[in-house]
Amino acid sequence: MTEHDDPSTVVVRYVEAVRDGDAATIRASFAPDVTWDFPGALPISGTWAGRDHVVDDFLGGMAVLLAPGSPIGVELTNVVAAGEQVVAEWTSSATARNGAAYRNPCLGVFVVRDGRIVSVREYADTQHVEHVLFAEHAPPAT
Repeated sequence: MTEHDDPSTVVVRYVEAVRDGDAATIRASFAPDVTWDFPGALPISGTWAGRDHVVDDFLGGMAVLLAPGSPIGVELTNVVAAGEQVVAEWTSSATARNGAAYRNPCLGVFVVRDGRIVSVREYADTQHVEHVLFAEHAPPAT
């Protein structure tokens, strides 16, 4: 296995590409049949399958939830790797379309094979996602 194929290197390169807005590297990081699982009962929750669906619809679709021109911050805080599995922690930040501040610690369990991400299970504060990015879907305060 070369450094290029090392699972930890692949995941760090992917997260840095998200941080830097490097669309070509983001797309190239995923296997054609990648799956991404996002928890909860939000409009974005569920299993996203296929590179185009993950990159264009799931990741790319998040932009409509943000204030136009809002910078997206991604701070990688930890990476732990064992074999083909990599656990990465990061904090995402932006300004929501409604002007609210979005800052969410996230964790992803990535599986990397042959230098490409083949699956991701993401864990995040879905209540924060709902209240900030999907305010119209949030239950009324009691």
